[in-house]
Amino acid sequence: MLLQRGHQEVHPEGQTNGLHLQVKGTNMAPWIIQIALVAMSILTETTEGKKDKVLYCSACRAIVDELNYSISQIDPKKTIHVGGFRLNPDGSLTEKKVPLARSEANLSELLDGVCGSMSDYALHVDPDTKKKQYKRFAPRSSDAGDFPDFNNFKFDGPEGSNALKFVCESIVEEFEDDIISLFAKETNHVVDKLCNEVSGTVSDMLWFLSDQASCLPLTA
Repeated sequence: MLLQRGHQEVHPEGQTNGLHLQVKGTNMAPWIIQIALVAMSILTETTEGKKDKVLYCSACRAIVDELNYSISQIDPKKTIHVGGFRLNPDGSLTEKKVPLARSEANLSELLDGVCGSMSDYALHVDPDTKKKQYKRFAPRSSDAGDFPDFNNFKFDGPEGSNALKFVCESIVEEFEDDIISLFAKETNHVVDKLCNEVSGTVSDMLWFLSDQASCLPLTA
């Protein structure tokens, strides 16, 4: 089985006919082809210096939101031994422990699975401002029947969630150490510190803030 990336044709009107995927072999599952197309499309934009601001900012906000929720579900009194000992004023030794919720081990584990939650998100269009962002449509067990207005969501099948998941995984891979550091220190305004960097350069962010949506915490 062999995947070949086809050429991209440019028409006089400035539009492109997209990427062509040539598949040799007849046993490729449709979902594999779909994921390959999504990945190639996103990688092409990235290599050309372009980022889908809505997609990247939404993925980053979703990561922060999911991690905050997961951390909140852990008993703050639980601790984990991190190795070594601490010398007390009386000369005795105590095992070094840190709160489990924000320990490096727990945060690393949460990051490993956070992108799996992207299937619970869909493109949301604000009915007043018409600004777009991916937001969580699937309520959590603790939401107590607080359902969002599904009329404001655009459900475009697995393609949208696959794209969001791909970007999520890219962000986690590139910024894993930064994410863990920010959450371990209970840093305020994690979204501002992390997601503005993820979304692009300063000039990109100025365009993004004025024309699309800022990287602010997700709201219902």
